[in-house]
Amino acid sequence: MKRFLIWFALMSAFGLAVLYSGRVWAQEPTPSDDEVNAVAKGLYCPVCENIPLDVCPTQACAQWRDLIREKLAAGWNDQQIKDYFVTQYGDRVLAEPPRRGLNWIVYILPPLITLGGAALVILVLRKMRRTVPAAPVSMPQPTPGVENTPIDEYMQRFEEELRKRKN
Repeated sequence: MKRFLIWFALMSAFGLAVLYSGRVWAQEPTPSDDEVNAVAKGLYCPVCENIPLDVCPTQACAQWRDLIREKLAAGWNDQQIKDYFVTQYGDRVLAEPPRRGLNWIVYILPPLITLGGAALVILVLRKMRRTVPAAPVSMPQPTPGVENTPIDEYMQRFEEELRKRKN
């Protein structure tokens, strides 16, 4: 009976050790390239100008993508990784500038320019639609000795009517 208890205790201890160490053996899979690129897409290469980290071909960017992979494997989320890069290289590595300080200009200025341009176009179109008063046209006077044509008679009556309305 004593042997049985010792054997049972050893087997239980071994079983618990196997169950507990199973977690170490089954490590989490490494993050895929898509997961790494999803984070890297929001960052710019600190060495190259205006190239996202996910497509930059330099060796430094490959190392930074490996660093992102390590951070993701360690359980870091996207924002923690971006914060890490910002502390290392500054706000210039972010694809979208943070909404603080003078960076608000980036978010406010384009809509203001668009609205101002639309208002300018509307004003110009309204001004173009207004009719410009025509300058008075002088009518040719009938030449003496030439018969008046029906058009001349019509013009004379028209001018008389205009004079009546002015008075």
